[in-house]
Amino acid sequence: MIQISDLTKSFEGRTVLDRVEATFETGITNLIIGRSGSGKTVMMKSIIGLIRPDRGEILYDGRNILAMGKNELKSLRRETGMLFQGSALFDSMTVLENVMFPLDMFSREAARDRRRRALFCLERVNLADAGDLYPSEISGGMMKRAAIARAIALQPKYLLCDEPNSGLDPKTALVIDELIHGITQEYHMTTIVNTHDMNSVMNIGENIIFIREGVREWQGSKEQILSSGNAALNDFIFASDRLRNARKPEEQ
Repeated sequence: MIQISDLTKSFEGRTVLDRVEATFETGITNLIIGRSGSGKTVMMKSIIGLIRPDRGEILYDGRNILAMGKNELKSLRRETGMLFQGSALFDSMTVLENVMFPLDMFSREAARDRRRRALFCLERVNLADAGDLYPSEISGGMMKRAAIARAIALQPKYLLCDEPNSGLDPKTALVIDELIHGITQEYHMTTIVNTHDMNSVMNIGENIIFIREGVREWQGSKEQILSSGNAALNDFIFASDRLRNARKPEEQ
């Protein structure tokens, strides 16, 4: 479980996060949604530890990341898998070498065992035959799956995903959604996904945090979101539909 309380951050006098409170449960997919500029990216970066908030607490199963020393942070990094927006694979490494990278850095297991673990992770994301290929030789969807394999190589307790479906077609995005959801349940991880993709929200949104102008505007599940009665949330959800409808008279 990851909990944040009173999370506040300002840049040059502008408040980007304003006393945000949220709980991200273990074993389910937790989503952060909101418009561009709403504060959700700053919130995610604060949770990861890339940005230090002005005030508040960020608790990983009761451990405050903001009060950790260097060794404690290193230990927490080992427990945390990261899936970046652009996959962030190393171009000079094969897919297998990319997945082995965190194992080589943090694991004390023998090389043979590290390789076996990496191969298992590639098989788990249906990339068993792609280990010897380089990132430039595989598709965008395969790159995201390889990045997921790398993220789970150390069997993390926490999985943090930044716009995992960015740049993917809807069918491939659905595959990535289901993969993230499946491994979250399988490994009983605390998973947080930062997204603006409403297909992801309605597909895997078990716990959804809606951020608006730096404030937690709404929290609930995908079953509750369409009947929330929250005007700002409805405006965010149905904006694309209204735009499509607005174009129709011009097209006639």
